Amino acid sequence: MEKIANNSTFKEKLEKETSFPTLYMFKFIVPNGKENEIGELLPNNEMVLKPSSKGKYVSVTIKSMMPNSQSIIDVYEKAAKIKGVIAL
Repeated sequence: MEKIANNSTFKEKLEKETSFPTLYMFKFIVPNGKENEIGELLPNNEMVLKPSSKGKYVSVTIKSMMPNSQSIIDVYEKAAKIKGVIAL
């Protein structure tokens, strides 16, 4: 996954459009077998998994209470270090 292209623009957009704290929905596409690595980024939150039709990938959705925009960016930056992850 590429690093978020422009964190400051994303942060500004989050702060403009979101009231914090907020329940934020993270969505990722991960290679099959990597879903637990994503789950470790947001422990103690419900993780919804949907396998692709051929089983090579898994759609991961996690809703988590986020205190501020930087906490959201931190999750995306950590996810970017996991090989093969695509953030939606």
